[in-house]
Parts: sequence; structure tokens; C-alpha cells
Amino acid sequence: MTLLIPAIDLKDGKCVRLKQGRMEDDTVFSDDPVAMAAHWVTQGARRLHLVDLNGAFDGVPVHKSVVTAIAAAHPNLPIQLGGGVRSLRTIEQYLAAGLSSIIIGTKAVEQPEFVEQACREFSGHIIVGIDAKDGMVATHGWANVTDTRATELAKRFADAGVSAIVYTDIARDGMMQGVNVEQTVCLAQACGLPVIASGGVTDLGDIERLLPYRAHLAGIITGRAIYEGSLDIKQAQALLDSAQ
Repeated sequence: MTLLIPAIDLKDGKCVRLKQGRMEDDTVFSDDPVAMAAHWVTQGARRLHLVDLNGAFDGVPVHKSVVTAIAAAHPNLPIQLGGGVRSLRTIEQYLAAGLSSIIIGTKAVEQPEFVEQACREFSGHIIVGIDAKDGMVATHGWANVTDTRATELAKRFADAGVSAIVYTDIARDGMMQGVNVEQTVCLAQACGLPVIASGGVTDLGDIERLLPYRAHLAGIITGRAIYEGSLDIKQAQALLDSAQ
């Protein structure tokens, strides 16, 4: 089943959206991320995607208290989180706080064996986050673009035990320009793992364009579109459900 997953990006204690991952180009949508999470749940969200933006840049968790509060408020809701996950201890703490899945991004690029170790320690709870610009992997909150192809990195984890891959097209993230269907499907076919599409989802048309490939998709993350009202969670999820 493919889920529409609202994104809650945390920066300086607030719920924001960035454009193309630029920390200086942010829009604040709420001063209360916990209330924002509750709002999306009442709108029909069956899963949440949290990002500790400060953590992604600093390399250590910054919003643990907020994340813990959101998890505590929704104990039966699957919640995934990325940003600043660089140690097994951090993963352990987040899972203990009630999160269901932890996303490893930068560390997956710099130290792939860490992902394998995490999968052994926390089987079923590890997702790899692959962020790419023009098909090349970016790290450290998207500040550094590497010479590693996203599809090649995805293949590296095909048999590592990860439960899914979150694939984000940086160039489209927060830009309301439509999801990169071709690259998302290409990555899914390359690694054979369930992929969670992210970046550029604008309206119901993007959901419709992804429908033919739903066998490859575990979820579709949406941020600015639901915050600005160009996409309705209930309507989008109903479309996904009807196509299962």
C-alpha cells in the first residue's frame, strides 16, 4: 500500500519548508510542530515524515524534545525521522521514544557499513535517505554534492536489510514543480527496494503520474503542497487507496 506522508521539517523549533534545501530560504508554517503533526493526523495522515534540519547540518540531533513529544502524542502512528542520525545510540534513543523508522542519509554515503550494522541491530527500522541533484548524491543537509550516482548508492543497499529508500530530488524540493517520476522509478528499479518519493509533489496530478509505478512505491512525501493547499491529504490518499 502506498501512503501519502506529510513532512514536518524542524528548524529552530519551528515547522518550516525550505526551497532546494537552502537553510536561508525557509518559510515558517507553524511555531508549534506538535500541533502541526496533530493537524495532519486529523486530516487523515497514516504516517509522518520528520526532518531535523538543524541536525542534518550539525551532525547531531537538535530537536529530540519536539520529536519525542510528537511520538508520544501519536503512539500508534508510524513516524519516520531523518537528520543528524550518525550513531547507533541516536537510533536507539529515537526508537525508544516511539519512532518506527530512522532514516540514515549522510552516514550512508560516507560509511555504508554503518547502515548494515544498523540493520542488524535494529532490523526492520532502518531507511536510507538518498538526496540527489541531477542524479548525484548530496550530503550534510544537501550542502555537499558528491560524485556518487544515486542509483549506484541505492544498489549498494539492495541486500543490506533496509526497509525502504527515501529518494529526494533536491532541485524540485519545495519548488512546486512536480515530482521527478523518471528518476524515482529508475532508482526503484535499480535497487529493487520500496522507494518513498520526495521532492516537488505539487497537486493530485503528481499522484496520478506516480500511480502506474505504485508497486515500487511505499510512500509519497508531501510538504509545501499540503501547507499551501494545492494538495488535499484525504483526496490524495483516497486516490492511492482506490488504485491498490
